[in-house]
Amino acid sequence: MPHTAARSTADFHDAGPSAQVLAAGVLPWRTAGQGLEVLLIHRPQYDDWSWPKGKLDDGETLPECARREVSEEIGLEIELGIPLPITRYSVGNGKKTPKEVWYWAAEAGRTTPVPDGKEVDRTQWVPADQARELLTNATDAEPLEALMAAHRDQALRTAPFIVLRHAKAKPRSSWSRAEGQRPLAATGRRQALAVRRLLAAWEPQKVITSPWLRCVETVTPYVKDTRRGFKEVSAFTEKAAKNKPHKARQEMARLLGKQRSTLLCTHRPVLPEILKVLAQDLPPAVPAALPEKDPYLSPGAVIVVHQALDLGGRIVSVEAYDVWDD
Repeated sequence: MPHTAARSTADFHDAGPSAQVLAAGVLPWRTAGQGLEVLLIHRPQYDDWSWPKGKLDDGETLPECARREVSEEIGLEIELGIPLPITRYSVGNGKKTPKEVWYWAAEAGRTTPVPDGKEVDRTQWVPADQARELLTNATDAEPLEALMAAHRDQALRTAPFIVLRHAKAKPRSSWSRAEGQRPLAATGRRQALAVRRLLAAWEPQKVITSPWLRCVETVTPYVKDTRRGFKEVSAFTEKAAKNKPHKARQEMARLLGKQRSTLLCTHRPVLPEILKVLAQDLPPAVPAALPEKDPYLSPGAVIVVHQALDLGGRIVSVEAYDVWDD
């Protein structure tokens, strides 16, 4: 069973993977003298022009897969941008098997792609409006159309804001000391490592956390690996949010207002206040993938919203992922 996933934009809503075969990929893009350009790859095995993509490895989430495939196939280290529509088709001889490929946009900048020489032997930057003519498979045009529409709407250049529920902590019933010092359980420590791998898909630059130990321990693998610091904000503790919920909402709104790549780690009881702020900033045109019922997120799960930098930080997409599947 794949890890849970949901995402939405103004144009589509994906409730989660449903096909037997799952893959993920990226549409690398950049702006140049000719406007929006996209990077196509040529696969010698199929003699086709397509997008970087591939099947999920065991235990891998869809965002992790998308980023890994770009790195392995063409040597680009990217961060995921807005989600793009899924392509669906059948594979195999005889009895056909349904397949889904989940796509994201990814700004590639000026980094030179380096094909691996096996799965990909050539790459080509082309103006986006000419890419349709070069794509071999008709299904590959759907994410391209969404990418071009986002560019026209100034919704392509974005910053991710990630809300993370801390990983599984030791049970309250077995902890007699201060609540703020209750640590992660053994399962939670493994979850924190899985969270670190998922966060690599977006590589948030600023890390904010509740100062309580279980939140700090959840972000520790990420901050250690990336050599980033983190800031503790007491407004996001369970106690503070219960006594002064407006403070949690105010702090959340302030962080969103900065329009920068951010990770916020907090507790389940604080999530309703966080979600209220996100819902207020969510345009009516964007179907909500925001969780609506308690517990909102499983331990170690994330919500990712993208803020369009050319639209004053307007939220243009919502995603939710669970890294842990017992």
